[in-house]
Amino acid sequence: MDVKKIEKAVSLFLEGLGEDPRREGLVKTPQRVAEMCREIFGGLATTPELQPAFSEKLGEDDAIEVRGIRFYSVCEHHLLPFFGKIDILYVPGNNRVAGFSDLLALVDGFARRPQIQERLTAQIADAVFQQLSPRAVVVVARATHLCMAMRGAHKREAQAVTRAVRGEHYLARISNFK
Repeated sequence: MDVKKIEKAVSLFLEGLGEDPRREGLVKTPQRVAEMCREIFGGLATTPELQPAFSEKLGEDDAIEVRGIRFYSVCEHHLLPFFGKIDILYVPGNNRVAGFSDLLALVDGFARRPQIQERLTAQIADAVFQQLSPRAVVVVARATHLCMAMRGAHKREAQAVTRAVRGEHYLARISNFK
């Protein structure tokens, strides 16, 4: 990440707004924004993975669910935050199971980059499906988008819901996952 370019861009942005970047309250804003970017876009420097997975003998119809995984991301269209919760359900294949904290880290790794909710949901489902080889996976994301709440439609109460399903022949078994 090029911190100096971010700092310069923030100074130009402030000038574009008609502000003086040398004003007391703004003097350190370019540096603060650059540091914030390092943190909230840290997922750009990682490849989220589910390792190590471990072996656990489960029944044929057993499923694993992790619900309410909080996430924060930034909409790539307006550079405004969106945030919410993600639920992951998967039916293990070949007795391969991920640690719960690994699923949390996977969500965090994909969320911490300029993103859209639809892609975020699909990336998580794809990673679980490719890395664990489950028989099926469903990922549901529910999020509030500040680009809808603060601008445009001004719908503060609106929530976007996206769903990604992999392993379609198991949809009947997991169709009640909401």
